Amino acid sequence: MVVIRWILGQIILVLDFLTSPKPVVREAAAQKAIDDVTATMSMYQFKTCPFCVKVRRQLKRHALHIELRDAKNDAELKAELVREGGRHKVPCLRIEKADKSVEWLYESNDIVAYLNTQFNLA
Repeated sequence: MVVIRWILGQIILVLDFLTSPKPVVREAAAQKAIDDVTATMSMYQFKTCPFCVKVRRQLKRHALHIELRDAKNDAELKAELVREGGRHKVPCLRIEKADKSVEWLYESNDIVAYLNTQFNLA
């Protein structure tokens, strides 16, 4: 089973690489405004998780520079995700609010919908 998962993971990564979306190009001021907002976000993910790939593709397509955190290979990040987010599930978007509270958003569809709403993406 481990070998099958590894092979499927490699296929997912190759397909993602070959069909990678081109990022949108914005004016410098508009991109900086978005970068200022995304600086308060981070995404916990696994490299070969198809749902994480889906979100990463959305990030690239819309030039959203959100820190990616490997919750599979980094024990400290995994512990942080469980301790603060409540469960070891990816993808998970960590959003630090203006009032310093933190929201943990799970599910790839919910993350994509949130980003689309937050940044008025089509």
